[in-house]
Amino acid sequence: MALKRLHSQRLDGKVAVVTGAASGIGAATALELARRGAPLALADIDEIGMQATADRVAGLGAEVSTHVVDVGDQDTIYYFAHTVERQWGRTDIVINNAGVGVLGDGVTISDESLRWIVDINFWGVVHGTRAFFPVLERAGGGTIVNVSSVFGLLGMPCQSAYSATNFAVCGFTESVRMELRLAGSPVRVMAVHPGGIRTNIARSTRIEGTGVARAESASANAEIFDRLARTTPEQAALAIVNGIQSGRTRVRIGADAVLMDLVQRMFPVGYQRIMTAAIRFGLRFDPMLKTEGTS
Repeated sequence: MALKRLHSQRLDGKVAVVTGAASGIGAATALELARRGAPLALADIDEIGMQATADRVAGLGAEVSTHVVDVGDQDTIYYFAHTVERQWGRTDIVINNAGVGVLGDGVTISDESLRWIVDINFWGVVHGTRAFFPVLERAGGGTIVNVSSVFGLLGMPCQSAYSATNFAVCGFTESVRMELRLAGSPVRVMAVHPGGIRTNIARSTRIEGTGVARAESASANAEIFDRLARTTPEQAALAIVNGIQSGRTRVRIGADAVLMDLVQRMFPVGYQRIMTAAIRFGLRFDPMLKTEGTS
């Protein structure tokens, strides 16, 4: 994916908030924003990883603050928004990026894991959008970026919980965008749908219950993910920040995301048969994958 930095618009003085900033897309996006002159308020539950990102941001000459935040906790998010406005005086860009994964069949994964992923992936985006919206309005406008997934556009086996949260993020974002347009708000909302990005999400994903098309172990799942993920976090960051600067409302990241979105649009029901056949073919020839049992 060949992307170039947009030079027509700097972000000097535009205060940007990034959740999930300790690694992956969040860290790379923070660095890309810093290169374009934006001061940054970073948030993550991983304080050590977040501080490492902050050090790199500061090395680029950008101002930065760090905030230990559990995005699934409503009170914490609202306090975070208040703190950022008090410390920086404004907020212009909010990137709701923090996310986790649960791998397993939707009918067998635990209620606890379902609540965990919904709290972070869905409620984290909702809290981030609602808490920062009035802050952006007081600043005269800005952009809220909600990171979903290509699995927020179509469902896949063993991704029931992950897809559910990302479909919800997609629907929430599209509805809010229309509401703000109707209200004449100066705040814009952008949805991001990454495909396979070379991040640590596969290594932090919970694996439980029956899985009809996944590997037996976390390390094997991570190896499969690494084999399939072709897009770097830096490429994803370029696409996101370019999208903000060009006023995009929807960004797909990676050729796989574009292809899977196209297949879903062309075959909104039939894509499931296509994907099922492809997965069965892969199961037949890949000894790392399982077809039954539990882990």
